[in-house]
Amino acid sequence: MAMAIETKPQRPRATSQFALPAAPRAILVVRLTARGDVLLASPVVEALRRRYPEAHLAWAVESHARSMIEHHEGLDEIVVWDRAAWKDMIRAGRWRALRRAFRELRGRLRAPRFDVALDLQGLLRSGWVAWLSGAPMRIGLGSKEGSRLLMTGIVPRHGAAPGSTSLQYPYFADALGLPSEGLSLRLALSGEQEDFAPRFIAEHGLERGYAALAPFTTRPQKHWFEERWAALAVRIRADLGLPVVILGGPADRRAAGRIAALARDRTGDGLATAEPLPGLIDLTGRTRLGEAAAVVKHAGLFVGVDTCLSHVSVAFRRPSVLVFGSNIPYRAAPHARARIALELQPCAPCGNRPTCNGAFWCMKALEVDTVFDLAKTVVREG
Repeated sequence: MAMAIETKPQRPRATSQFALPAAPRAILVVRLTARGDVLLASPVVEALRRRYPEAHLAWAVESHARSMIEHHEGLDEIVVWDRAAWKDMIRAGRWRALRRAFRELRGRLRAPRFDVALDLQGLLRSGWVAWLSGAPMRIGLGSKEGSRLLMTGIVPRHGAAPGSTSLQYPYFADALGLPSEGLSLRLALSGEQEDFAPRFIAEHGLERGYAALAPFTTRPQKHWFEERWAALAVRIRADLGLPVVILGGPADRRAAGRIAALARDRTGDGLATAEPLPGLIDLTGRTRLGEAAAVVKHAGLFVGVDTCLSHVSVAFRRPSVLVFGSNIPYRAAPHARARIALELQPCAPCGNRPTCNGAFWCMKALEVDTVFDLAKTVVREG
């Protein structure tokens, strides 16, 4: 039976394990990727700023994920590692350019003379960045791939309970003796990104509201099914009166086209408008991430799977339905205007190691009626 998780369970807490310096000059936070996980880790900045209001706080991130953190008001500096460019240099044998890039990154990491580096990713490459900073205290979260050899201390992840991802970072703050109550996701957009949404709204006549759908992820086990997205879009348009905007990246264009075609077949001539597809606007692959985030920020309804834009909707506290199956980032609804659509299976959460041989029973169990009823609830409460 599908269910919506609405109550907030007791958050697991860690006993303080490390004595951070009383007044550090500079602290480096390392979470390089992925974009949604960078946003999920953002509460650590708030915890550090509460304890150390005068410290220089910096964040190391890979270039493709920088938009999730670069405008955070609690940070003094963003250190961007263009790892993709380094790979290109290695493939092309451009060793001088690689040496220059390495010296530049090392210089940026060492200039602030960090007292503490916190590796929130726990991989070898993130541990290497923390070590390269020269910080004498380096604490990793669940460090693996040999990165624990680069750390001076390790905070173990607090367990494999469903929904543990979003709880890892307050737990980490507890282990460092930082204030962790009331932490929340923080996403600040640039002025250019903010300006995109009103232009988009005016261009498409969406002043009376719209729904944003984020159906796409990089993992097939996290996908809901295209025909169900199409049916949901039709019901949102017909029953809630909201035009529907589909969001995604360039790689998702074909899938978005199939959803649009399925929706068109379902609507026939019943919702005729000037749009090529009645009541549906396909922005897939037509925006940068920050622009898509601005569209989500102004949406009257958001529905998405476990993908970056779902965390964006949480950060902006939009009326949201989060469709989860193999992975469950939130153990409970992350705010009062959100609901989690979930059919908990004995094998969940399987994360990146599904055991169902592609059956994806967790997602198949989520019917359109269930997701739409939750959507109707959050719209009316919003």
